[in-house]
Parts: sequence; C-alpha cells; structure tokens
Amino acid sequence: MPTREEVLAELAKVKGPDLEGDIVSLGLVSDVFLSEGRVIFSITVPAERAQELEPLRQAAEKVVSKLPGVKKVLAALTSERKPGSAPVRPAPAAGDAASVPPPMQGRGGAAAKGKEPAAAKPGVPGVGAIIAVASGKGGVGKSTTTCNLALALQANGLRVGVLDADIYGPSIPRLFRVSGRPEPVSGRILKPLEGYGIKVMSMGFLVEEETPMIWRGPMVISAITQMLREVAWGELDVLVVDMPPGTGDAQLTMAQNVPLAGAVIVSTPQDLALIDARKGLNMFRRVDVPLLGIVENMSYFLCPDCGGRHDIFGHGGARDEAEKLGVPFLGEVPLDMAIRETSDAGTPVTVTDPDGAHAAVYREIARRVWAEVERNRAEGQRDAPKIVLES
Repeated sequence: MPTREEVLAELAKVKGPDLEGDIVSLGLVSDVFLSEGRVIFSITVPAERAQELEPLRQAAEKVVSKLPGVKKVLAALTSERKPGSAPVRPAPAAGDAASVPPPMQGRGGAAAKGKEPAAAKPGVPGVGAIIAVASGKGGVGKSTTTCNLALALQANGLRVGVLDADIYGPSIPRLFRVSGRPEPVSGRILKPLEGYGIKVMSMGFLVEEETPMIWRGPMVISAITQMLREVAWGELDVLVVDMPPGTGDAQLTMAQNVPLAGAVIVSTPQDLALIDARKGLNMFRRVDVPLLGIVENMSYFLCPDCGGRHDIFGHGGARDEAEKLGVPFLGEVPLDMAIRETSDAGTPVTVTDPDGAHAAVYREIARRVWAEVERNRAEGQRDAPKIVLES
C-alpha cells in the first residue's frame, strides 16, 4: 500500500478547478483513508460547480489508481457554503427528480392526481425490485429484521441480494457470517460476497470492523451509490437494502436516485420509537416511495420458564400506528433469546430453525411484503395511460 504522503504527491499532479495550482496545495483534499488496497478521499469544490467539476474528480481517481498496490479508488466531491449564504441546490443528475415532491395521498406509492410524473430513475441491471428496510431510530432491530426478511424472501422462492447501506455501523457481515474482500470483476465492478445463498455487499467488507467511518455526507452518498451500481449483482428478484437509522443523506440518496419498490419501517411498540418511526415513514411519503408496511419488532416476550407473556415495550403500538396512517401492518416479531443469540452468532433463526415458529413469522412478513410489491406493480400498470392513434 502507498502511504498517505505518496497519495497526496500523486494528487498534487491534478490541477485546481480553474487550472491554477493543484488540488493539494489549494487545500481541497481531505478525508484520505487507506485500507488494504483501497484509497478513499474527498475533494472540496464550490457547490454550484460540483457537476461541472466531475472531470476533476475522475482525474484524481485516475492518478491515484496508478500507484502500486492500489486496487480501488473512491473520490467524492464535497462542498461547503459560507455562513449566512443561501444553500445551493445542485443540478439534478440524469434520472433524478428536480425537486422533492409534496406528501403523497393515501397509503403511499401513487402520485396525486394532476401531478406531473417524475422522470424515471435508472434501475440496477438485473435487479427486479429494490426494497428499503428503515427505522426512525437505532436499536429497534432493523438489521436483524433485514437479514431474516431477506432469508425469508429466499425461502419463499425469490432470488435475493442484500445491500448494507449503514456506512457508520454495518451489521450485515456479522449477521450473515461473511468476511473477506470483494474481488474486482472488470474495471470498477466488484463481485459481491455470498452468505446462505444470498449475495451481500457492505462497507464492512472494505474496512476493519473496529475502524470508525468519520465521513461527511457526500462521502457516504458516493459510497452507497458505488456499492449499489458498481457491483455485479447478477439476476435478482429483489435487493433488500439495510438503511441506516434516521432520515438523512443515505435515505434521501436511495429515495431520489433509485426506483425503490417500497419501504418497510421497523419499530418497537413503545411511543418513543413510534415517534421516530413516524418521521421515517413521512420522509418516504414525501419522496414518493411506496410504503410496504410496518413491522413491530420486540413485540412481546414469552417467558421460557413460566410460559407467561410480558409486553416489555408495550404491545400493539405499531399496529395502531399503521391503521392510523393507512399503511399495511406486516406482523409482530417477539423479543426472544433465540433470535438474539442466532443473530449474534451469524446463524439467523430463519436458517438454523427454518420450520420453527420464529421463521414462520418472518416468512409471513416476507409474503406480505412481496404481495404489496406486486400489488403496487399491478396498480402502476393499470394506471398507465393508453395511447390511441387515430387516422
């Protein structure tokens, strides 16, 4: 591997935005990160010129890629505005909506009547549908739900992949008990790793588990985009995306740049979690992503000794919220030692006990999720305008 100084020396060969000086001496390069053949860095440019300066980013990647030992380079353009100045809205990329649409009507997924349809977003070759699994806050079991939902979809007969979009806290490698480095297929395209027959990609494969990802928003956006579009996913019926908690850059990137088939919201029953889940749900509504439904995780606890049921976090809050907001309720997953232990061990309960009660719960949730995806597809086809040519 080259050193940080050697990387900066190569980047000093790249001219600045106005062909004066170089990007290093101008202080534009930051966040240089090196790990086992991978070099990641950001270049600060004026926000209003980000699209214009894309060739500068490509030139920086090219010079660093020629260094011995470098296998992959990821450069991101970042921008900072002066305090007190108005934020600059970047020009939309090809296929992106020019602006965030207003809240949707009804359950979600169908645009309001009379609204101008947004430009089609480019899909991922070979991937039939993309589903986001999200939560308004951390600690509600979103990644465990993602893992078992993906395995349940596979058990129901679908070809499935999983993208771990939680850059700061990737859990998918451990949940699927997969480790190693993705191998390049051709050029920038990487081959995903595989766990339990499911193709998996995560930032956890590219950096050590203990390495903190101290990145700004544009770096996160660039990393998610590359893991999505520069991976040889092959032919998949569905790609399940484990989103980071909250309603930030990662969620907006996926919603605005990818034709999501829908979003699944995970919440625990208590009011504090539901408040945040509501925010996540409303965010997807605002960017016109269909809402496939809500899962109530850690819904109840069955005592293994006495057999008694205990509603530790309350019960039924997610179901009530789904009814109130007019979205499907997908199911209840209990708080159980078996789910926790198998998840920590990387042997999910849907794999270790496929005929058990917990696996049956996840398979039913997967069935309902896929039924919603197909229902939305059918409605979209029925709503499509018919073109009649008259002579």
